[in-house]
Amino acid sequence: MSSTACIELKDLRLNTQIGTYAPGATIPDQHLLNLTLWISTKLILISEDLMDQVFDYDPLVLEIDRLAADGHYETQERLATRIVQACARYPEIESLEISLRKTPLRESSGVLGIKLYLDESSLTSMRARLV
Repeated sequence: MSSTACIELKDLRLNTQIGTYAPGATIPDQHLLNLTLWISTKLILISEDLMDQVFDYDPLVLEIDRLAADGHYETQERLATRIVQACARYPEIESLEISLRKTPLRESSGVLGIKLYLDESSLTSMRARLV
C-alpha cells in the first residue's frame, strides 16, 4: 500500500486586483485561492512534535500574500503562475494543485476560476528554469 501526504490551503481570500472591467460590469470582490501541496509522508508522520520535522508553510503563505498585493494583474493565470513559481522554490513540495477563482461573476452570483495540476516531473522542469 502506498501513502501520500499533502498540505491543503482552502479558500484563502487574496488581497489583489485582477482584471479590467467595462463601466457597469460586475467587478469581483473576492479572489479565493486553493492550494494542495503534495509532500513526503515523512513530513507529516513525525516522531516528535518539532517544527524541524515538518514543512513550515508559513513563509510560503506570506510570499503568496506579497505576490497577490504586488500590483494589478490583468489575468488570474499570471498570479497563479507566480504562486506556482514560489512553490517551486521549496524542494519539499513534490507536486501541487492550484485553483484561483473570483466571485461574483454576474449580478451577485457565480464563480469563475482556473485550476492547474503540476506533477513531480513538471515541477522539476519548472525548478530548472528558475535557477
